[in-house]
Amino acid sequence: MDVIVNNKVIVSKYRELLKGCRNIIDSEDIYLVRQAFDIAVENQTEGNILDYEQLNRILDISLIVIKEIGLGRTSIICTLLFNVVLSSGISVDKIEELFGDNVARIVRGLLRVSEIYAKRQVDYSENFRKLLLNFAEDIRVQLIFLAEKLFQIRNVEKLDKYEQLSLTQDVDYIYSPFAHRLGLYNIKSELDDKSLRITQPEIYYDIESKLENSKNAREIYIDKFIEPIKQLLEEEGLKFKIKARTKSVASILNKMQKKQVEFEEVYDIFAIRIIVDSVGKNEKADCWRVYSVVTDKYMPNPRRLRDWISVPKSNGYESLQTTVKGPEERWVEVQIRTKRMDEIAEKGFAAHWKYKGGKGDISLEKWITDLRDILEGTEGDSFDLIDNFKTDLFRKEVYVFTPKGELKQLPAGATVLDFAYSIHTGVGEKCIGGRVNHKNVSLKYVLNNGESVEILTSNNQHPKADWLNFIVTSKARNRIKQSLKELQYKEAEIGKEMLERRLKNWKMEFNDDVIRRLMLKYKYKLAADLYCGIAKEKHDLSSIKELLIKEEKSHEIKEKIELAEIKSSKRSTDVLVVDKTVDNVDYKFAKCCNPVFGDDIIGFVSIGEGIKIHRTSCKNAIDLMTRYPYRIVNTAWTNEDETAYQTVLQIVGDDDIGMVSSISQVISKELKVQIRSVAIDSKDGVFEGKITVLVRNADSLTVLIGKLKKLKGVTKVTRYDTVEE
Repeated sequence: MDVIVNNKVIVSKYRELLKGCRNIIDSEDIYLVRQAFDIAVENQTEGNILDYEQLNRILDISLIVIKEIGLGRTSIICTLLFNVVLSSGISVDKIEELFGDNVARIVRGLLRVSEIYAKRQVDYSENFRKLLLNFAEDIRVQLIFLAEKLFQIRNVEKLDKYEQLSLTQDVDYIYSPFAHRLGLYNIKSELDDKSLRITQPEIYYDIESKLENSKNAREIYIDKFIEPIKQLLEEEGLKFKIKARTKSVASILNKMQKKQVEFEEVYDIFAIRIIVDSVGKNEKADCWRVYSVVTDKYMPNPRRLRDWISVPKSNGYESLQTTVKGPEERWVEVQIRTKRMDEIAEKGFAAHWKYKGGKGDISLEKWITDLRDILEGTEGDSFDLIDNFKTDLFRKEVYVFTPKGELKQLPAGATVLDFAYSIHTGVGEKCIGGRVNHKNVSLKYVLNNGESVEILTSNNQHPKADWLNFIVTSKARNRIKQSLKELQYKEAEIGKEMLERRLKNWKMEFNDDVIRRLMLKYKYKLAADLYCGIAKEKHDLSSIKELLIKEEKSHEIKEKIELAEIKSSKRSTDVLVVDKTVDNVDYKFAKCCNPVFGDDIIGFVSIGEGIKIHRTSCKNAIDLMTRYPYRIVNTAWTNEDETAYQTVLQIVGDDDIGMVSSISQVISKELKVQIRSVAIDSKDGVFEGKITVLVRNADSLTVLIGKLKKLKGVTKVTRYDTVEE
């Protein structure tokens, strides 16, 4: 301990940690925290020289764990000791001896997750599944790693560009959805904002600037809205606090994209929060009293009332929410809750445990059990798992009753079939329909809050492919896919055997190239689908023989032409330098995002097409980095040459006479930029155009976009990216 005394920053953080501990744990527990910290200091010290940077990092993450997530003694000790174990400074067995089973079990979980991250470039999709399984064993493993990711993204300037993008993938695919699911909305908002600032800095700073410019006007309006409410609540004798909260940049962007509107058209940029000083049995009644006062003063929108006090969200969130028409006819969102509810809203389940007396929560335990059940029952299809699981975490909920009156929680949009699978896989597979409020309904019937549901089954029923079109839960989807796969596997084996036998008779080789050509011809993505098609006699085997003979001849001719083209197009001096570990591979600029000289770029090793160069902000690139990180290569610009780069601009504006002429004037005459193509659509007085231009570099493109934005009537100018190439 003596070695840290001279470092004021570390001493200050250590005292802050102990102070935070005193609010939630007793003196005996604090002794164990001190002991863990001493071990951490001892293992970060070499010859009386302390690794201040590493110790600062450990303390910062520990402070997030206790102050922002609200975890207790066990989690703090694990956070302090984890890096010590990772560096072999102390064994897990020794930790178990000193701190007990719980600490040792969580540290083992943290070590397993670290190993998964170390191997992530081998198969990200499968490692994602393993990662979630480890998180499902003990929720605290996930929360400690959440704290670490929050620390990393707060100190992202210490990482290189590739590490930053890799971090945003973890945040977007795993930690932001988890924070949302656990009710950690402050952390979720910060993760989303900082991730957006890395991946799409232009959009982030544009919205941030608009928020700053409108701040004064917003504060004046908020005061105008709040003042009469405060007066009326005081007259009611209520103790309360009112505060306004501006939405995060990422949340505003999401709203703009979802509603297809500009920043100025987003009406709920801020929300008013009224926190009532009420406890026990009076909580619910006092919240409704506040609601009555607010809606007496301002007209509410009845369709926007959300009562999460009577039936809280599955993550423990409780609040009354409404939207009212305030001064100047503006719609304003109002959230009404007590101090207890507000702490749960800020710290999610950690606060929920606190108020439940440390006994945990039934809905959380059920969610973890369901998560483990889904993951353990999933084989293959890990890519689907990533997307489906993320979607599941963000879904809203619907509450329905069994015939015995038991309350069941499902994602909003869930059907009778989802309900059947939630009861048991066997019930789902035999489901033929249901009775909702004593009326017969089909499998596809979408459930509504408060309905009573009874499942009807038949032993003759089996899962069908079209069921995947209307179910929404991951559990149901994975079980149906698994059943269909078993059937498809049997058919595929028959089809493969038929094809292999015929090829042998025709004196042709059965190999990957033959299968690939047949898949291309019949437009199959998987070989198993091709085999199933053969088994079901969709494709005549004699026509396959003719096709293969014809393909063989044309394939040889095509290879000769491609070789000649590559030789003739090979550049003597490239403007790009690609990772030295990849030799003799040509590169192409991806058409989905059209990189130009000066853009931040990455290279992706494609199959059969060399290296594809993408902008780092390209949606396809982000997806590829997530799914195939082992095929990403470092790529950088070298010297600029005379090459002109093709890119596409999307322009939106008022459909005025001469607008196209004005745009062309700026592009071709003022800036001497060559236009390759123009496509304009007009509807309801608004035009939307895509203009393909040739530019020298990113700087000249920025100048061009700036000039176009200044044109009268132009409302939006962005680079156009396609989602799929």
